[in-house]
Amino acid sequence: MMTDPIADMLTRVRNAVGSKHRTMKLPASGIKVEIARILKDQGYINDFEVVDVEGRRIIDITLRYGPAGERVISNIRRVSRSGRRVYVKKTEIPVVLGGLGISIISTPQGLMTGQESRRRGLGGEVLCHVW
Repeated sequence: MMTDPIADMLTRVRNAVGSKHRTMKLPASGIKVEIARILKDQGYINDFEVVDVEGRRIIDITLRYGPAGERVISNIRRVSRSGRRVYVKKTEIPVVLGGLGISIISTPQGLMTGQESRRRGLGGEVLCHVW
């Protein structure tokens, strides 16, 4: 039994990028699809699609690399865990690597980047940092 499916997703992405895989697959859920959408919108992955395989939903992610094969995702780190939830007010939203990375925040209006959350004036749970 998996206790933290978000951490599992982030670890799979980190391992796939470290191994220079072009694509990866993982079990789908609503929050994982939203995380993949944010990663695509911010340019960290090329594309993703949700497919049904034998009655199970799977997310098929196409990873992105630079022209010389360098990683676009240097690191991806889980912030809020099941043992320690991290919540921030709208004025305390973290800036990742001086603005070079993003934070993904779960707000009452859905998942969004830290920058968008700051612009809308919403706080929430900090799920992860990507840079």
